Amino acid sequence: MTAEPVSPVPRSVYREAPPAVTAMVRLIQDSWAKAEPYLPEVTQFFYGMLFTIAPATRDFFPINMEVQRNRMVRALVHVVQMVDQPDDLVPFLRQLGRDHRKFGVIPRHYEAIGTALLAAMRAQLGPDWTPEVERAWAEAFTIIARQMQEAAAADTNPPSWSATVAEHRRLSWDLAMVRVEPEEPIPYRPGQYLSVEVPQRPRLWRYLSPANAPREDGSLEFHVRAVDGGWVSRAIVSHTQKGDVWRFGPPLGRLYVDRESGRDVLMIAGGTGVAPLQAMLDDLQQWGDNPRVRLFYGGRTRDDLYALEGLRMLASCNPWLTVTPVIERGPGLSGCEQGTLADVVTRHGAWPGHDVLVSGSPGMIRATVSRMLVAGTALDQIRYDPFTID
Repeated sequence: MTAEPVSPVPRSVYREAPPAVTAMVRLIQDSWAKAEPYLPEVTQFFYGMLFTIAPATRDFFPINMEVQRNRMVRALVHVVQMVDQPDDLVPFLRQLGRDHRKFGVIPRHYEAIGTALLAAMRAQLGPDWTPEVERAWAEAFTIIARQMQEAAAADTNPPSWSATVAEHRRLSWDLAMVRVEPEEPIPYRPGQYLSVEVPQRPRLWRYLSPANAPREDGSLEFHVRAVDGGWVSRAIVSHTQKGDVWRFGPPLGRLYVDRESGRDVLMIAGGTGVAPLQAMLDDLQQWGDNPRVRLFYGGRTRDDLYALEGLRMLASCNPWLTVTPVIERGPGLSGCEQGTLADVVTRHGAWPGHDVLVSGSPGMIRATVSRMLVAGTALDQIRYDPFTID
């Protein structure tokens, strides 16, 4: 399990969970609060136990485990704590189960991961690991593993795809465009994302969103920014070469435009989060009749809006599209609005009658969605992929 969920919406807006589930989550959260200050010890015990009872799982992880650090344990605990939020958690778990087929994960591996997690918590909590606490953790993990295994068993697609890098171009010192050509087409929908393994960082899978709709030649274009401490992103930007072979997991995500709904669309993108929205716009331009789309594209400075020129060209040819750049600081530009995306979007009201698609960093999604809910936008209007890597 290699993804960590980020829940940008206040818990109060979710449908009320059954009392038994609420009590289970409270036990989990209270016990984790006692163990979290000792995360390094919990993590060390977890991996030691996992690799002892299921040695084959060592091949799922990078050679340098320092890179992995506490990611998997934090992700596991965060998912366990969300069992009372099924509307977000279940679709994610089913996608994650399909995605983990690329590792060769089978049911006994889930059992080993659950056993190792509970053993690590038991070792750290000592007398605070009561039978009630153990039962809560065990029941929550069973729910999670069942959803993932059922989805994996039902998937008839290949567990992974290979693609060759056909082009690598630096767009700026920390941003690159990479175009790959898969051996066979990857059946993704515009707006979805894919887990990616690159040869410079074996076993360090990361999620990337294609910036184009499916093409006849099957090629995919990715926009990758090197981030501080980003082992994979820095390797992609600085060291990717034509001819490199990338490996992809199955398509994930739930961003899409419903052309038949009769509703207009509000798109909100921060930085490279614009990529999945670009893919949807690329798809929409093939149709003569589309909903009206308003795109707010934001960044800290003008330099962050690397895709603005192309988006404006697209808007000039498609009257259904309006693009508004948003800059937090520094000199503006024509048609620009100042402030954060959350500030600017809510300045325009609650956006009734719109489908709202939000894409960007976890912090940007959290701030924007929360502010929109306060401004009166209904939760069921808003779609985002609330899970991220790193």
